[in-house]
Amino acid sequence: MAILVDRALEDEDEDDTGRSWRGRVSARQRRETAVGWAFMLPDAIGLMIFVVLPIIVALAVAFFSIDGFGQARFVGLDNFVRMGSDPLLVNSLAVTLIYAGCYVPLVFVAGLALALLVQRPFPGIGIVRTLFFLPNVMSLVVIAILWQFMLTDKTGFVPRGLSTVGLGDISWLGNPTYALAAIIMISVWFQAGYQMLLFLGGLGDIPNEYHDAAKLDGAGWWQRLFWITLPLLKPTSFFIAVTSIIGAVTGMQAFDLVFVLTKGGPANSTMTMPFYIYQQAFSYNDYGYAAALTTLLVGVLVLAVGVTFAATKGARFHAE
Repeated sequence: MAILVDRALEDEDEDDTGRSWRGRVSARQRRETAVGWAFMLPDAIGLMIFVVLPIIVALAVAFFSIDGFGQARFVGLDNFVRMGSDPLLVNSLAVTLIYAGCYVPLVFVAGLALALLVQRPFPGIGIVRTLFFLPNVMSLVVIAILWQFMLTDKTGFVPRGLSTVGLGDISWLGNPTYALAAIIMISVWFQAGYQMLLFLGGLGDIPNEYHDAAKLDGAGWWQRLFWITLPLLKPTSFFIAVTSIIGAVTGMQAFDLVFVLTKGGPANSTMTMPFYIYQQAFSYNDYGYAAALTTLLVGVLVLAVGVTFAATKGARFHAE
């Protein structure tokens, strides 16, 4: 009987100890959760004020006709109906899609190529990496002005250089055939250094043992790239792809470069959606229609990012 009582007391002590330990763990988890939310709060407030709130305001303004001089009139869905008969909207959407469709893969490949080029240490590697990244720390307006001088017809640095191979007569910013291509290449040149840094971070997380084992099995450089490097870079590649899509559709390079270099021309060949929205709002004072266009642009962006998430199964790469 005494033995049974002792065992019961021991079991009760163990239960008390277990409850106490679980209580301590639960309290620690609550503190960690609170600290995590505290760190997230400033960024969340910034997102609410500068991203979510403007989107809500733009959606509300889209149902009004506002001329910018204090006159506002509720028009319902008229601004959205107007989109169906706006040829410039179709053109700007097409230009934006072409721009994004060319820019995203080109900057991805350029950033990865630069990262692979400067991945291994060599004398002066810091200077080389700095030179590659340098364009990204400059203002896009300054970048646009510099390229405007370099692409000036016949007298610019680029036309003079290309004149040696018979391409000096090309008007890079004045010809509808080449203007968008020029803006795409400038965008890639501007952003490739930043993508390089992101890829360098991803490459640094790949253990060297994988490459050493592949070398012992006779795998060449290209085989290691496609079977080791690229698969293990999927999380980094996903982040770069999403941010590049956002930058191409709504980013500053989709507006600043167009505004300084071409003003949407020639013949609306570089009329991206951000610049078209700016034109409707600040050139024609049609703020209601500009807000409706902004809503459409946000929808296109959400669709593009959603397709990217769907293609990668919600960015779950390690579950494969």
